[in-house]
Amino acid sequence: MVKKILVVEDDNAINQLLFDLLSDQYIVLQAYAGTEGKRIIETESLDLILLDLMLPGLSGEELISQIRRQSTVPIIVITAKAEVSVLADVLQSGANDYIAKPFNTLEVLARVETQLRNAVSIESKQKLSVGCISMDDEKREVFVKNQLLNLTQKEYEILKLFLMHPQKVFTKANLYKSVWQEEYFGDDNTISVHMSRLRNKLAQASQEELIETVWGVGFKMKS
Repeated sequence: MVKKILVVEDDNAINQLLFDLLSDQYIVLQAYAGTEGKRIIETESLDLILLDLMLPGLSGEELISQIRRQSTVPIIVITAKAEVSVLADVLQSGANDYIAKPFNTLEVLARVETQLRNAVSIESKQKLSVGCISMDDEKREVFVKNQLLNLTQKEYEILKLFLMHPQKVFTKANLYKSVWQEEYFGDDNTISVHMSRLRNKLAQASQEELIETVWGVGFKMKS
C-alpha cells in the first residue's frame, strides 16, 4: 500500500519542492497553515507528517502537541531554527526527527524512509529487537545476549520506548510523559535514577554501553 504523507509548510516554494520530491513514491497532501494541517490530520489516515514550525494560524509546536494527544504518527520537523536548544524542544514536544533548512533532498528522502520503516516495524511486531537486546512484550521479558534481565516496571517501559524508536533521541520530558503519564516539571532525579539503573543492568549483561547520552538533549540507543 502506498504511504500517505502530509507536508505542512507555509513557504510555497519549499512546500512544492517537497511535493515534487516525494510524490513519485508516496501520496503527498499539502497544507500551508497550521489550522489547515490540523483539518487534514483529523480527516485523513496519515503515515508521516513533514512539519514546519513557524506557521500561520497554529504553530508547529502547538500542532505537534495536539497530534500527540491522539496519534503516534511519525513527525519530521523541517525548520530554519537550527540551534541545539530548538532541537531539544522539538524532540521534547513529541517529534520523531528534525531536519534543518536549507536541507539536502537526499537527506529528506533517507529520513522519510527511515521513519516509515520504523513505524511499520513497530506496528508489525510484538517482539522487539535492537542489537543484542530482545523484548517479548506479550511475556514482558527482556533478554540481553540471551540473558534474562530483571527489570522494574518503569525500567521495562523506558527500555520499550528505546526499542520501539531506536533512532530517536528522548529528552527527560519525553520519558517522563510517556512512562509516568504526567506532565514533566523538571524532576531530573526521578528520570536520572531510573535511567542509571537501567543502563547499568544493560551494561552488566552486555559488557558495553547500549544507551548513550546525547549531551544537552537526552538519550538514545547506541548505533
